[in-house]
Amino acid sequence: QVQVVESGGGLVQPGESLRLSCAASASGFSFSSMGWHRQVSGKQRELVATRTSSGITNYADSVKGRFTISRDNAKNSIDLQMNNLKPEDTAVYFCYARRGFITYWGQGTQVTVSS
Repeated sequence: QVQVVESGGGLVQPGESLRLSCAASASGFSFSSMGWHRQVSGKQRELVATRTSSGITNYADSVKGRFTISRDNAKNSIDLQMNNLKPEDTAVYFCYARRGFITYWGQGTQVTVSS
C-alpha cells in the first residue's frame, strides 16, 4: 500500500514564499514521476510542476520562474518551493507519485494567498 502525504500549506500574503513537501511511502520500488497539481473549487485540477526520476522537470506557464520542484529519489520525496506567491495561486495542492500506469495521490494541502 502506497501512501502519499503532503505538508506545508498555509496562509500567506502576496509576494511571500511557501514550501510544500511530499513523501510517498514505498517498499522496494521507486516512482518514475512525482509532482504537484492544484485545484480550485469548481475547476479542473491542473498541473503545477513535475519531476521525473531522471531529473526532467515540467512547469505550468503560470508558475515558471516562481516555483521550483526538487526531488530526493532515495527518499521518494519532493518539495515545491513557491516564491512571489499571488492570489491566483490559492488552491488545494495535491502531490502525486506515479509508477507505471498507476498514480497515487495525496489528500491535498490548502494554500491561500491573501492580504
